Amino acid sequence: MTASAPIVTMIVPGRDVAAFAPAALDSLRAQSEQRWRAILVDDGSTDETGSIFADAARDDPRFTVVRHEASRGLGAARNVGLALVDTPYVGFLDGDDELTPDALARLTATLDETGSDFVAGAYVRLRPHGDAYTAGRVQPWIAAATDPERLGTSLADHPRAVSNIVAWSKVSRTAFWHDLRFPEGVAYEDQIVAQQMYTRARSFDAIPDVVVRWRIRPDGTSITQGKSQLPVLRDYLGALRGGIRVLQDAGERAAVTARLDLILAMDMPSLLDIAATHDDPEYAREVAVFIDELQTLPEYADASPDEAIAAALSW
Repeated sequence: MTASAPIVTMIVPGRDVAAFAPAALDSLRAQSEQRWRAILVDDGSTDETGSIFADAARDDPRFTVVRHEASRGLGAARNVGLALVDTPYVGFLDGDDELTPDALARLTATLDETGSDFVAGAYVRLRPHGDAYTAGRVQPWIAAATDPERLGTSLADHPRAVSNIVAWSKVSRTAFWHDLRFPEGVAYEDQIVAQQMYTRARSFDAIPDVVVRWRIRPDGTSITQGKSQLPVLRDYLGALRGGIRVLQDAGERAAVTARLDLILAMDMPSLLDIAATHDDPEYAREVAVFIDELQTLPEYADASPDEAIAAALSW
């Protein structure tokens, strides 16, 4: 391998993210570790996202573009990118988020040092303030998952790692993905995959460095901002159920308890608030059924949710 040969591929899916994609691509260009390539997946955009991706590939050979004529969803877009990876490491960056300047250097160097299957870093929210965005603090559940640094660890030793469930906070060895893919046709496709990563890894690393700035869109159009829609709720609850099931099947009871702590403290209050005023009574019914299911879990008795966590959502 020559000094300039890429060591990590970043898969960057985007649909109608023209307002944010330039910043995402600039965050790649600004990396202190320049040995990267990026697969830009335009998932059926109707705005200028495709042109922005095409211009990037024309100007810099490290960018490759894949276009879906019609949207296939985030899971399919990431899976298409995974099939094209030919570097030792792989990571993900959504087209409306940003990497911090040393993210790839820190993540890949950690894996070089430890030999672990993947490394997970911290992240912060980018919130709109007027015409600009301001980065918040590391949220407490992410700090619990990533701080202090733990190298070559496992769920048995660090069950609270499961609070870090997003695909884009991690870089993995490409070989780790040989039989691992994202669910397609549903929202919140990364939650189950994250738990599969934790349970399948021989070892993983957790580092406190902020590696991604996650954008909260002012118009509320991101998937994570659409939980008041009944179909999105169903996907969301399905992802929560699926992630818990993965942990249970692996016998990781402490990790199930840690996951329940966060779901009860962070997810349920907001869903109950939405259910209380939702026009469709089915919304409240589905939330109630899910809560009943949680209460039947053996680990529920051990759960101790931190009520202060919900307040941290405003950070």
